[in-house]
Amino acid sequence: MARFTLPRDIYFGKNSLEELKNLKGKKAFIVTGGSSMRKNGFLDKTVTYLREAGMETQIFEGVEPDPSVETVLKGAQAMLSFQPDWIVGIGGGSPIDAAKAMWVFYEHPEARFEEIAKPFNIPTLRNKARFVAIPSTSGTATEVTAFSVITDYNTQIKYPLADFEITPDVAIVDPALAYTMPPTLTAHTGMDALAHATEAFVACNRSYFSDPLALQAILMIRDNLVKSYKGDAEARDNMHIAQCLAGMAFSNALLGIIHSMAHKSGAVFHIPHGCLNAIYMPYVIDYNRKVCADRYAAIARHLGLEGTTDEELTDAYRNFCISLNIHLDIPLTLREYGVKEVDFLANVDRMAANAVEDACTGCNPRPTSAVEFKKLYTAAYYGEKVDF
Repeated sequence: MARFTLPRDIYFGKNSLEELKNLKGKKAFIVTGGSSMRKNGFLDKTVTYLREAGMETQIFEGVEPDPSVETVLKGAQAMLSFQPDWIVGIGGGSPIDAAKAMWVFYEHPEARFEEIAKPFNIPTLRNKARFVAIPSTSGTATEVTAFSVITDYNTQIKYPLADFEITPDVAIVDPALAYTMPPTLTAHTGMDALAHATEAFVACNRSYFSDPLALQAILMIRDNLVKSYKGDAEARDNMHIAQCLAGMAFSNALLGIIHSMAHKSGAVFHIPHGCLNAIYMPYVIDYNRKVCADRYAAIARHLGLEGTTDEELTDAYRNFCISLNIHLDIPLTLREYGVKEVDFLANVDRMAANAVEDACTGCNPRPTSAVEFKKLYTAAYYGEKVDF
């Protein structure tokens, strides 16, 4: 038996943030990141709409770009003091991810991070509160997913929490919030969305429900990402929808080793997650093609790329991903990004071993050992062809 889970309600389009006025409850705990949501007026609007709904509010600000275990526990303690019946995560993927993890410890203070970090091991939620997610970036799609990525800075490891329990109850996908993204963030989050859709389409848990969402997301990203990067408002609107579709797909089909590699190297080299996904994607396509070239070829056909055989079409899709990186000014290798060779060599074995244990590895279409992860990291560092 398979399962397909989404938020109960998804509100989208201009002014959808106003839907907060219609929530029923007494207290709302708002989690956000740096200053952008406050500076651009969206935090004030959120508070105003919730108060119009008759709710008392409390704000938890300052979630870092890669939310830490310590931040999560601090937020959960604040929730325990405030006792909200709604949790509202607003901003980029980081504050929403943090709010999801805070939710777990708010409802289950006895839980240990080591236990909830195991895939699909989060205890039952919604005993105290429900969850609203409001994204300001067009990439992570955490507003519709069963995932949250939390960083342990002591071990330099990002842990993807994975459980349908943390799928939000309500997602508000208002494109106005995404207009504030600078070009580089637009590029990185957009390529994150492409990695989500691509991995969902080839993942072991793919289904007839997830495939159409993944393909439509890839098509919309093809048509809108570069335009969005250059500041086109309509394209920015479309990317906000595309990334959400990709999120619906991968939350159910799950992901693969593009994300495993990014999770285990991002905390070491402090490279943005979407940028790493963009760098790794062509190398992983070449690695996975030995077992699922027909799936990559199906994507290429959907996009109208040139080629007649599965191998030619897989080449075309890999080259399409590379061309997007070039148009978006994203480096093609870790070395080009600026990672020093001495640092790479000092960490590659550890990253490879940790990637094997990542929650995303198990659903990759091709099994991957630490030896193979090291080869992939090495190829992505030096720009070598993957032919193993």
